[in-house]
Amino acid sequence: MEKQVLNDLKNMRILVTGGTGHLGREISIGLARLSVKVLINGRSHNAVAKLVNKIKQNNLKAEAAIFDVRDKNQINIFFKNFKGPLNSVISNAYSGKLGTIQTLDSEEYLKSLEISVVAAHNLILKALPYLKKSIKKTGNASFINIASMYGVTSPDIGIYKSSNISNPPTYGVAKAGLIQWTKYAALEFGKYGIRVNCISPGPFPKDKSDKEFIKTLSGRTGLKRIGSPKELVGPVSFLCSKVSSFITGENIMVDGGWTAR
Repeated sequence: MEKQVLNDLKNMRILVTGGTGHLGREISIGLARLSVKVLINGRSHNAVAKLVNKIKQNNLKAEAAIFDVRDKNQINIFFKNFKGPLNSVISNAYSGKLGTIQTLDSEEYLKSLEISVVAAHNLILKALPYLKKSIKKTGNASFINIASMYGVTSPDIGIYKSSNISNPPTYGVAKAGLIQWTKYAALEFGKYGIRVNCISPGPFPKDKSDKEFIKTLSGRTGLKRIGSPKELVGPVSFLCSKVSSFITGENIMVDGGWTAR
């Protein structure tokens, strides 16, 4: 199976939104190491250029895809000038404030939905012609959303030292919506042969300085440790490859067993 995945991914062109972020960076680098030509999306020209250059310095393939996924016009302009091909899209971008229902403004829900569900909606519509072409040429095309375990379960805000730094309800609501959107899109675009799936990471904290907090997170998983962003490369490459050709509408938990209880 590993050999087939490598053969399937070789020379694929895959767009990763939020490609310079905590998760997106490792997904981008990991796909490039599997001979994918990665289109790294972000808003910052400098951040994207830095990662593209890093990948190219290792004789791998990458190119910049500068646009804000929250801006429909920027998405339209990017695809208007895009020459293709495009075999898969990894919708990964996210940003939002930390906090609780009592500390956040209601507008934060709209912002979270905009960068997740609305962005996925706008992206797939513009990517659709290219994904259809990929189906005709290779028999394979995927759209993959990066959601979260907090799209299916709620965080325990009691483990956070302050309500201002707790995992917010806006995040969980947006990710839950993204999981549902994935199922809907899988059925709508399945007639074209395009597969739409979701990956829900578990505890992948960026800041590991609070050892006690990391210990608490680790203790809640079945594997008794936190995850590394590199561990998303396997599930992503699997869903991009033909080895997952009959998988669509699924939400794959990559949470070390957090939601197994």
